[in-house]
Amino acid sequence: MKKLYAIIVALAIFTSCEDRKNSASAEQYLPESYGKVNLLAVVVDDELWQGKVGDSIRNIYAAPTDGLPMEEPLFSIKHYTPEVFDGLLTKCRSVLFVKSSDKKQFKIKENVYAKPQKIVYVTGTDDEIIAQLSANAKESITTLKLNELRSKQQFIEGSLSRDKTLEETFGFSLNIPSAYKMVKNEDNFVWFEREVPKGTMNIIAYTLPFGSIPKDSTTVDAIIRMRDSIGKEYVPGRDPKRMHMITEKAYAPFLYDAIVDNKPALETKGMWEMKNFHMAGPFINYIVEDKQHDRLVVIEGLTFAPSEDKRDFMFEIEAILKSLKIKE
Repeated sequence: MKKLYAIIVALAIFTSCEDRKNSASAEQYLPESYGKVNLLAVVVDDELWQGKVGDSIRNIYAAPTDGLPMEEPLFSIKHYTPEVFDGLLTKCRSVLFVKSSDKKQFKIKENVYAKPQKIVYVTGTDDEIIAQLSANAKESITTLKLNELRSKQQFIEGSLSRDKTLEETFGFSLNIPSAYKMVKNEDNFVWFEREVPKGTMNIIAYTLPFGSIPKDSTTVDAIIRMRDSIGKEYVPGRDPKRMHMITEKAYAPFLYDAIVDNKPALETKGMWEMKNFHMAGPFINYIVEDKQHDRLVVIEGLTFAPSEDKRDFMFEIEAILKSLKIKE
C-alpha cells in the first residue's frame, strides 16, 4: 500500500512538473506582439460597436489624455469584428474583446497569442457589459498602459546612448536613446535633446534638498515655483534677459502620486511656455525621494513640436523617465 501511495505521489509530481514545463515552453515560443504604441484592438461585433456598448468603449478608452495642449485619445482604437480577428491580428499587443453572453464576466489575460500581450475580456448583456467597462476602467487602462510602457522601454533598450554624464554628475541613470544628445551640463543641471519633425524632445535632470517640496495643499504651487526658477536659470529663450521657460499660467498642472525606481515620487503633467515669446508644449515631471542621499531627484521631459500630435512623444519620454536607477 505504501509503495502504491509513493507511486501515485511521484506521478502527480511528475505530471505537475510536465504541465509547468509545457506551459513555460508554450509561452517561450510565442511570437512577438506588434502594433503602434498605444494602439488598442477592439474586437466586438458591428451591432454592439454601433450602439451604446460602442459608445461606452470609446468614452473610456478614447478619453482625452491628461497634460496635452490638444485633445488626443488615451488609445488609438482599431475596431475588428470577431470573424476577422484571426491570424496576424491576434498578435496585437493590446486587445479589448467584448461579447454578448448570458454569462457576466470581466478578466484580463496575459500573452495569449503573442508576447508581450494583454487581452481584456468583457461579456454579458449590453447593460452588464457597460457596467463592467465602467467599474473596471481604471484597472484595465492601467494594465494596458503598463504593457505599452514596458514594450516601449524594451524597444528603447535596443539603442541606448553611451553618455555617462548623469551617472558621473548625479549617481543615477536613465535609459536614454542614442538619438538624444547632451546640450547642457552646468553644476546641478543636465539637458538632453532629440530633434523631431518641426521641433524637439527634451530630458532634463537636477536635484533638490530632501523635503524642499511640501506634500500638502501647497504642493502644486511649490512645483510651479521650482520649475519656473529652474527655467529662469537654465532654459533661456532667444533673448535671455526677457525670455525663459515657465509653467503655463492658464493651464493647471495635473498632480499624481507615483512610484519610480521603487521610491515614492510626485508626477506632474502640464504645459510649459516661454515667457514673452510664443512658444509652448507639454511636460511631465517626476520628483523622486532619494532618502539614502538626502535629496530629491527631479527628472523632466518636455516637447516642442507645433502642429504635431504629442501623445506618443510624451509617452516615449515617460518610458525614459521611469527607467530611473539611483545607485545605492
